[in-house]
Amino acid sequence: MARAEGSLLLLLALAASCQALLAPPTLEINLDDKAEVRWMPLKTAYDVDYLNKVAAEIVDSTVPKWVHKAVIPIVKALERYVPQPYAGEIRGLSSFLGGNLVDVILLNFAYEVTAFCTSILAQDKRGNVYHGRNLDYQHPSLKNLTVNLIFRKNGKVAYFGTSFAGYVGLWTGQSPYKFSVSGDQRGTDRWWNWWKNFVSAFLLRRSPVSWLLREALEEAEDFQDAVMRLSKTPLIAGVYYIVGGARAGEGVVITRDRAGPVDIWPLDPLHGGWYRVETNYDHWRPTPPLDHRREVASKALNNTGQANINMDQLYQVLTMDPVCNGMTIYTTLMSAAYPGRYFTVVREKGCQITD
Repeated sequence: MARAEGSLLLLLALAASCQALLAPPTLEINLDDKAEVRWMPLKTAYDVDYLNKVAAEIVDSTVPKWVHKAVIPIVKALERYVPQPYAGEIRGLSSFLGGNLVDVILLNFAYEVTAFCTSILAQDKRGNVYHGRNLDYQHPSLKNLTVNLIFRKNGKVAYFGTSFAGYVGLWTGQSPYKFSVSGDQRGTDRWWNWWKNFVSAFLLRRSPVSWLLREALEEAEDFQDAVMRLSKTPLIAGVYYIVGGARAGEGVVITRDRAGPVDIWPLDPLHGGWYRVETNYDHWRPTPPLDHRREVASKALNNTGQANINMDQLYQVLTMDPVCNGMTIYTTLMSAAYPGRYFTVVREKGCQITD
């Protein structure tokens, strides 16, 4: 774990050195604290009034009005329906924001159905596995709420992640020397499945996709364990989990429905499959005519070649139009074998190579 502590220092130094690239703030979340107070470090980085304003915008534009009324009985029995530690963390956030508990719950579930993303795994000739992702949302104000998080447990670094202030889940994260993981919305789920997601989450006790990702980061012992957890645990919605390991050959795209895996698509460098590109569509099907992210990224990776792929080249691919686009909030690069290289840049000024 001393290596992880050293990597933490590298991560903080990297964030400090990349202000020109609009690196988000880095906060520490102590998992040894009571759930209700874990997110209090947000006070040091964000204005509460602004957080409430953005949260209201997201909820109003994403959540059907009838859901506001439908969720009230669930809120009244929050401890019964929402598992710990998330019930406590959501209550704590509501207290911190001074707002309505219903809106905090809705805010957290709004993120579960609106994430359009591009994730890439690539292995170089030496067996290093690189993992990059763009996270796209329709709310540009989220660029101001993007935050790097360092989760500590028993006084030690447990895992890293990138998220949004006020959100207890994770779509992007890394467990040092074990695995990295990103989640991409699966195109078969849409906003009108809100009622299915709520029934699945609360009555059927299925996990939101971002909560399972976070739990895997905290609990999985290694890459294989993470893949098993992310493949088999029942979910409220379909998703793509992209998982990169710390050793050569450890990389997989998991296509999920609510019940379990639909497809497992591993890296296969011995047969030319040294990279995998996942957007928001099943990889064995054509992409929609107006969405060329997969094709552009694949062409760029082929032009780069396995011999030349590295973190910098992967960043270049993730910066290309339309892989990076007007909805892109942030780009993260990571490699589980080298946790100190974890890097997130907020696309505040658009998709430029440098600012």
